Amino acid sequence: MKKLIGKAIYSLLIPAAVLLSFTTIRDRANFSGDWKLNESKSELGEFGGFVARTLKVEQKDNAITITRTIPGFNGGDPVTSTLTVSYDGKITETEGFGGSKRKTTAKWSGDGSALTVDNTIKFDMDGQTNEFKSTETWTIKDGTLSIVTYTNSPRGETTTKAFYTH
Repeated sequence: MKKLIGKAIYSLLIPAAVLLSFTTIRDRANFSGDWKLNESKSELGEFGGFVARTLKVEQKDNAITITRTIPGFNGGDPVTSTLTVSYDGKITETEGFGGSKRKTTAKWSGDGSALTVDNTIKFDMDGQTNEFKSTETWTIKDGTLSIVTYTNSPRGETTTKAFYTH
């Protein structure tokens, strides 16, 4: 009797395992490419000067590399920065403007249609340590890259919506 039950279980499990081995997870959104900000469609608010005007994105299976170019301060030369962050939730630590410390993580949505990038930047100003946190939600639709950024800083909370095209 035990042998019959064991055979019955195996006869159900083996076809299920074979079927699942051919099933793939839905492809993730692909953000790779050179992107230019569409200012007329974007909602940049008071922090619009810090939104990248161009992006170069290199997306791989386990990480994403983002090169951002923002306008220079007070009409100076544009500032370019590059960040590579993995999708496994591990913190990527980098140095930011003025020696600030930046910690970044990235995570895909369950269906792979959106990427969330969380940043925490600590910096000293007037003898006090301040913290700047942001959460970027990346999506793509009809060839337009959308990055909605929620920011919490000593100056308050803001949301920007930046739309990019090739």
